Amino acid sequence: MGTIEFRGIKKSFGPKHVLRGVDLDVQKGQVFFIIGQSGAGKSVMVKHLIGLLRPDEGRIYLDGVDITDLSEQEFYPIRKRCAMVFQNSTLFDSMSLLENVVLPIRKHLDVSMKQAQEMAHEKLRLVGMDAFADSYPADFGDGMRKKVAIARALTLDPEFVIFDEPTTGIDPISAAMVDKLIRHLSDNLGVTSIVISHDLRSIFGIADRIAMLYKGKLMLDGTQDDFRHSEDPIVQQFINGRPDGPMEI
Repeated sequence: MGTIEFRGIKKSFGPKHVLRGVDLDVQKGQVFFIIGQSGAGKSVMVKHLIGLLRPDEGRIYLDGVDITDLSEQEFYPIRKRCAMVFQNSTLFDSMSLLENVVLPIRKHLDVSMKQAQEMAHEKLRLVGMDAFADSYPADFGDGMRKKVAIARALTLDPEFVIFDEPTTGIDPISAAMVDKLIRHLSDNLGVTSIVISHDLRSIFGIADRIAMLYKGKLMLDGTQDDFRHSEDPIVQQFINGRPDGPMEI
């Protein structure tokens, strides 16, 4: 199992129609990118999966089960299966890296502090940050903090991890490290990664599948080659970063 289905998702905020009936399928173990301009509805789309937003119309299925209308309490187990790494790493500056990763373990799992620390060390090792477990977030740049945020997201062994603009605002070397980590999670742990991005280097570096949103609708859903060979002028303008073309800013 491990499939996600979005069917006919529509979402508006006041007069602004953000999603206009989007269908998407995400398969187990994929690195699945959702791309498009700022404001295209990428983050809005995935927030429906974990109940941070509710669609105006449409349904969401997880392993064939309709989760659209679950209560806040009923979404708790869904959020354990579907972790989210937000654009800002949201680490607590007053806590060490280890303490940041221990926090959700102690909150959600019935384990001792010693067990929680052992589990946190394991996750920090996974992202290459265990040597700095006793350091604080302020000691590191955005890329390193992002890796710790990923370690924290992995604490409950989620099947799905949603990455919201994971390489935005970090230097190219750190971005490449984050990309490598996302690819590793899918290839070696079977994690399904849903990546919200407009970083062309990342998109054409690690994506198994790519879905492009434009004006609230799905423009193209396919492989890297499907995008490279697409004759749609809007797709071509976006993936080549051209300032001139039919795409409306």
